[in-house]
Amino acid sequence: MTDIPPPAPKETTRFPCPNCGADYRFAPNQGKLVCDHCGHEESTEQGDRATAIAELDFRAALAEQLPAAEMIETRASTCPNCAAHVVFDGDTHATECPFCATPVVVDTGTHRQIKPRAVLPFQFAERAAHDAMNSWLGKLWFAPNGLSEYARKGRKMDGVYVPFWTYDADTKSSYNGERGTVYYVTETVMRDGKPEQRQVQKIRWTPASGRVKRWFDDILVLGSRALPKRYTDALHPWDLSKLEPYSPEYLAGFQAEGYSLELQDGYEEARAHMDAVIRRDVAFDIGGDRQRIHNISTAVSDVTFKHILLPVWMAAYKYRGKTYRFVVNGQTGRVQGERPYSSIKIAIAALVALLVAAGIGYIIAQNQ
Repeated sequence: MTDIPPPAPKETTRFPCPNCGADYRFAPNQGKLVCDHCGHEESTEQGDRATAIAELDFRAALAEQLPAAEMIETRASTCPNCAAHVVFDGDTHATECPFCATPVVVDTGTHRQIKPRAVLPFQFAERAAHDAMNSWLGKLWFAPNGLSEYARKGRKMDGVYVPFWTYDADTKSSYNGERGTVYYVTETVMRDGKPEQRQVQKIRWTPASGRVKRWFDDILVLGSRALPKRYTDALHPWDLSKLEPYSPEYLAGFQAEGYSLELQDGYEEARAHMDAVIRRDVAFDIGGDRQRIHNISTAVSDVTFKHILLPVWMAAYKYRGKTYRFVVNGQTGRVQGERPYSSIKIAIAALVALLVAAGIGYIIAQNQ
């Protein structure tokens, strides 16, 4: 098993300390900017939080009618390996992808994107994230010994702000279907030449129709294609009540990925979630013991959205030529990732199981 070679320095957001000129970093444990060189600290507190994180109009965004202040021109490129949207700062023309360490070179021109509206600051430092990952790795069964060895090495994890969309919408749905009521009838059957009675379940169906409505708030959709969605989905839940108005100071010492899933595509995913919830609401509204839903017609209005950044700690290693990644929720410490299996350990476990089964069989045979 081998570690991924330490990557070259990656682009991070930098803020110079006014005392000594060294770079600030955002300290999750303190919630402020800290200079490791001279110890100077600076608050990141914002003003009117509710106003600053106001929703944006979805239809206006699709029509490219958002205010200019909500847009930003970025220099970016798509990672050829994992499809991450890598953003470049300043005069940088090449860097490494924060998700898979693949070298990435900036393409020509700029990209116009929607600015982040809010950020969920990291709640704990890299050391705590690494401890959470080590604990998770220690609970895995049938993992190669090299996996534990990797955990002991304590290789540094990368803190990355991952892009998400949130969607709000008001929905009103009309439906028609059928309500099923379960009842039982007694039937007589012949068994061994004798009559026998039994209870048989039946369902009586009656027409049902009606209306349901629901307000959806902050449906969360991953705006990145760099990470497997099954991992980021498993990092839920996120406490979005802790969002702060976007300020680049929160990114000091961390990296941030630009979104690669466009606003409209994210909305389609959000609609699929809405439809599933509405279908459940309709089933409850029909009532009875069983439900048949024939048709649902939904009117959606007042659609708004936000582009937000959520904190994720990441680590990667190589085992027999394949790269494996771990991700840690930077707010809760929840860990997800992919893992190899040790064929030797699995073979030994299977052999032990066979020996135990053979031993039990021998004891039973001796007692008969």
